[in-house]
Formats: sequence, structure tokens, C-alpha cells
Amino acid sequence: MRPGIMATDMTAAVKEKYDRMIAEGLIPQGRWGTAEDVGLAASMLLKGQLPFSTGEVLNVDGGLHLERL
Repeated sequence: MRPGIMATDMTAAVKEKYDRMIAEGLIPQGRWGTAEDVGLAASMLLKGQLPFSTGEVLNVDGGLHLERL
């Protein structure tokens, strides 16, 4: 699993910087990620809801990884 920009105690010191960058379009989803976002993805994996996927990286990043022009 590869999380993106997550709202945590560790990122609190850079909150203003990333709030601005997110508002300017850094993340297509337009918001910080949360622990719940990661938990939902982990739950899906633990429940075996992707039975035909093997060895893949699951990006939980609101689209941060998407290539743009």
C-alpha cells in the first residue's frame, strides 16, 4: 500500500503548505488523506476482495500519483 499526503500528527507542521498546494490542484480528490482512507483499503485487502490481484501497489493517495500534462 502506498499512501499519499495524510493528515497525521507527523504532517501537522506542514499543514498550511499542503493546504495551499491541495487547493491549487496537487491532489485530484482535493483533500488530505485520512487514516480511515488507509483503513478502508487495508480492510478490502484483508477481506480478500481483490482475489485476482497479485503483487500490486495500491495507491491510497487521492490521485497524487496520476501523470499530468
